[in-house]
Amino acid sequence: MDDSGNSTQAEIEHAAAFRAELRRFLARTETATAEAGLTTQRYDLLLAIKAAGGQATINELCTYLQMRQTAVTELVKRAGEAGLTVRTQSTVDRRVVLVTLTGEAESRLKRGFEALREDRAALAEALEKLNHTFHTEPHIALHPSLEPPVSAIEAPPLS
Repeated sequence: MDDSGNSTQAEIEHAAAFRAELRRFLARTETATAEAGLTTQRYDLLLAIKAAGGQATINELCTYLQMRQTAVTELVKRAGEAGLTVRTQSTVDRRVVLVTLTGEAESRLKRGFEALREDRAALAEALEKLNHTFHTEPHIALHPSLEPPVSAIEAPPLS
């Protein structure tokens, strides 16, 4: 931001480049997941379950997917009807539903995940390059909520 609180041209260009890289990756994800027999929403669901250790609650999936509980419940229901997930009640708390992957889901997730390996690396490289360029511009400052905490930048001296 400039001194008057307005966005600078460099910030606008950075935001546009950032969003372009994300769109490029998401477009490639649509193709790769379709080739693996999944929609992007199902791929995200299966990936979230796998990331949670192969079993997740609906609330955990809501957090991973940034979706409302009703939407996640419907997504899980449809994935179950497609033979991709299994829902079971927790033995600890019967109000909690646990969602796990089927063998078919594991297979499709692996195909989609492997197909995106180079794309994930390319996205990480592009974002790192954008981040480096952004931070080397002396007149650009991140919004305070995006700045890393001081403790992450300045480690206390070792005793």
